[in-house]
Amino acid sequence: MSTPDACLGWLSHPLPALDDVDGTSVDPMLPYVVDTHVHLFPDRVFDAMYGWFDVHGWPIRHKLHAAQVVDFLLTRGVGHVVALHYAHRAGVARSLNAFIAELVSTRPAGRVTGVATVFPGEAGAGDTLREGFRLGLRGVKLHCHVQAFAVDDARLHEVYDTCVAEDQPLVVHAGREPRSKGYRVDPHALCSADRMEAVLRSYPRLRVCVPHLGADELDGYARLLEQYDNLWLDTTMVMADYFPLDRPERLVTMRPARIMYGTDFPILPYAWDRELSRIARAGFSDATLEQVLSLTAREFHRLAPA
Repeated sequence: MSTPDACLGWLSHPLPALDDVDGTSVDPMLPYVVDTHVHLFPDRVFDAMYGWFDVHGWPIRHKLHAAQVVDFLLTRGVGHVVALHYAHRAGVARSLNAFIAELVSTRPAGRVTGVATVFPGEAGAGDTLREGFRLGLRGVKLHCHVQAFAVDDARLHEVYDTCVAEDQPLVVHAGREPRSKGYRVDPHALCSADRMEAVLRSYPRLRVCVPHLGADELDGYARLLEQYDNLWLDTTMVMADYFPLDRPERLVTMRPARIMYGTDFPILPYAWDRELSRIARAGFSDATLEQVLSLTAREFHRLAPA
């Protein structure tokens, strides 16, 4: 069984905000930047999420709505945004997917990719996803904590089969952290690198990205990176030096072609470019930096050249 490197513990009260200063733009000396982990929701959903995080997570600095989120990043030099969302309950995925597809259509061509979602176990999950793909969405986003499921749950088979049949990638928050009592479930009871391995083994053609470098199970996900070519990770919040995790840089250097940059913007308690700045200063080679900031995301999401 995999052993977590560190545990944040139950978040019984919000984590602190940081007072770092927002950068004005992406450093022009950096490679083209793809942010693969940006959240977009309808206004009412965003407002509810911001309220939840104020109580159960951390204070959010930029409480923007969806179009503002995209424009904020693009006008500051982020080259491409991958827009993620998830259905908090059954029956809303279709409307959420339509919202994202419409928003993407109004932003600069080739600079925003929208990802579809579905609520695990709801009737017609495969049809919901195929409808989203016809709207131009690419890939699927799921969240074990919010949607209260484990990745090896039988309810996911239809989703995984649809992703494989349609050659669409899956982004799934399957790491154990953050562990908040604001969730309906205990994430530590549902999430583990071992459960993720069962999916990777059963679905070798399923391209899977686990955000946050797998969070506190760095050793477990390092082992999976070595053994499975259908696994990717993103850096989201873990490379920002906010959570007490030990040397996440080692996952980046062991297999850069399976690591991509992401932020969680706007669900952040610190500067929008904090993670980017720390990645830029981490001492990675130029080739690794370009791989993480751009090339890995292009491969995983099948993005057109800039």
